[in-house]
Amino acid sequence: MPQADDARTEVPRRTAFDWTDTEARRRSEAGLVRTLRPRAAASDLLDLAGNDYLGLTRRPEVTGAAADAARRWGAGSTGSRLVTGTTRLHTRLERELAGFCGFEAALVFSSGYTANLAALTALTGRDALIVSDASNHASIVDGCRLARAETAVVPHADPEAVRKTLEAHPGRRALVVSDSVFSVDGDRAPLPALAAACRAHGAGLVVDDAHGFGVLGDGGRGALHEAGLAGAEDVVATLTLSKSLGSQGGAVLGPARVIEHLVNAARTFIFDTGLAPAATGAALASLRLIEAEPGLAGRVRTVATTLYELLSGAGLSVTRPDAAVVSVRAPSPEAALRWAADCREQGLAVGCFRPPSVPDGVSRLRLTARADLTDAQIGRAVETVLRTAPAV
Repeated sequence: MPQADDARTEVPRRTAFDWTDTEARRRSEAGLVRTLRPRAAASDLLDLAGNDYLGLTRRPEVTGAAADAARRWGAGSTGSRLVTGTTRLHTRLERELAGFCGFEAALVFSSGYTANLAALTALTGRDALIVSDASNHASIVDGCRLARAETAVVPHADPEAVRKTLEAHPGRRALVVSDSVFSVDGDRAPLPALAAACRAHGAGLVVDDAHGFGVLGDGGRGALHEAGLAGAEDVVATLTLSKSLGSQGGAVLGPARVIEHLVNAARTFIFDTGLAPAATGAALASLRLIEAEPGLAGRVRTVATTLYELLSGAGLSVTRPDAAVVSVRAPSPEAALRWAADCREQGLAVGCFRPPSVPDGVSRLRLTARADLTDAQIGRAVETVLRTAPAV
């Protein structure tokens, strides 16, 4: 009688997160691995990748205000805004921000992302309809998901599609949401036409002015101010404090009753720790600089236009900028990645956008104009992009 084989086959032990290895391989094969790249405090790189549109993040008035706020109020806000997280700096920033942009009231959040989540979740609900532009930022997409409302995604910058969607839901509580300036191509939303479609059907309009505030409108008061919609009873703006203001945080601006509702109903306000005093103080100082130097907005638009004209004139496929974002198309995701890396090796930092981050599937470099760039720096940036451009 044969002896039983006592040898046992070793079964590989499985753990809870083994699936992440499969996902990592999939990303690597698709060329979509994201890597953190810590930057030095001081660098020789010419930065056209960040969002410091007005060049304020290192202004002594701004860094000094941040340091003063930290020394006076502490390193952190110590709690949610409704508990211990609101300082006089927060309320001062809200008052001055609303006044500058032409709105009745404002509410400051820890980020522009949480500001969008707050507006979309607290102003809708299961019985509501959200009409969202197909090219809206990820924070808007996530806000729509969390709102649990029915969301209709309409073609990019198409007011007629918005109108038809609202017509198909007569009498329903509805909200139309759009970026003012879209972050990938830098094109502008048709805000007056969107507002008209909303008003014809009693819908509210929420506009994320992250890329318009500080760049568009009288002295940088934003796209809604420029369109004559700031302060309207049916319009709400969201924005970030991390771009033109060179700090960190976000805000919602609108009618006082809307802001009061957010204080009581927005989960990303009620349960999130308040914006740190240093960031609040820095944002307030930047806002005052924008008011004192109204030419900053015009200068950043001039820089963006110059970049566009020089690059497109040299034969590259460049989207005409409506604000500070200059988008340069690449022939493939791999070419875009290599192009951005070659620019960095030659001293220029640029953004690189590839699928699935871009809704149209087109890879591109993204250059962000800054008001503090000199003509020599603009020339250097253009020369570097042209010198490293992939063959088509």
